Amino acid sequence: MTDQRAEERFAEQSRFRTYHGAMEKELPILYTKQGCPWCEEAVAFLDEHGVGYRLKEVTSDANAMAEMTRKSGQGKAPTLDWNGTILADFGTDELVPFLQNRGVKLEDS
Repeated sequence: MTDQRAEERFAEQSRFRTYHGAMEKELPILYTKQGCPWCEEAVAFLDEHGVGYRLKEVTSDANAMAEMTRKSGQGKAPTLDWNGTILADFGTDELVPFLQNRGVKLEDS
């Protein structure tokens, strides 16, 4: 993914992605930082595999940063809060088993 395209993805108006009509509050929260390649990779992976989430960009949102830090015990992103189970500072190698352990069926698998 080019830098331009990644920036456009983060600049999208909608901060919420829905999946099969899931209610917003039921979706996991993905905390990201602007310009973070691992965050961009996580967003792209979840989008490409049809996994819904609520996106909170912490670079420009101090409340979201404090929330992420409180939940994960650290300030690194991406961080995923899956109904209280936290996956922090991860890549797709850690994300796939995390999702599978929660019974998520990835659209291409």
